[in-house]
Amino acid sequence: MAKRTKKVGTAGRFGARYGVRSRSQVRNIEEQQKKYHICPSCGQQKVKRSGTGIWSCRKCGTSFAGGAYIPKTAQGQDVEKTIRGVQTAQE
Repeated sequence: MAKRTKKVGTAGRFGARYGVRSRSQVRNIEEQQKKYHICPSCGQQKVKRSGTGIWSCRKCGTSFAGGAYIPKTAQGQDVEKTIRGVQTAQE
């Protein structure tokens, strides 16, 4: 028996409903959300999503808040850059 969800991935559960664009957006978001990410404290690729915006490392046990679908959002990275710039300007 052949795999039927090769192209659509996790969005295959919707079948032909909701349109191609919506299903592909869901697929891309869920792929990012379910994969392992890099831990900010130990550097290992062991971070998984515990709940909405809660991420925990399976190696060192660290839990931290992040984005709903990815641990570090683009806005959060911009804020970190701004804080680093202010800190270096004060030194």
